[in-house]
Amino acid sequence: AGIAQIVAFIGLIELGFGARQEEIEAAQLKASGWDQETIDKKLAIELNNGRAAQMGILALMVHEKLDNNPYIINSLLGYPVPFN
Repeated sequence: AGIAQIVAFIGLIELGFGARQEEIEAAQLKASGWDQETIDKKLAIELNNGRAAQMGILALMVHEKLDNNPYIINSLLGYPVPFN
């Protein structure tokens, strides 16, 4: 019952944020005091960071499928992880 309450509570928070997302984001940008050029620059930076993160995750997934070793850093440091 406790886990269901947690999931329901998080779901309600997500639904509430989704209903007011544009209003919240507009208020935060207005409170920042930035001009429109700075806002556009920051949004472009955020978009590029998201794309870079997606490519990083994709690279980890591809590497795991190549040799079935999910932790390349451990192999590089000489501590291979037995996996499958």
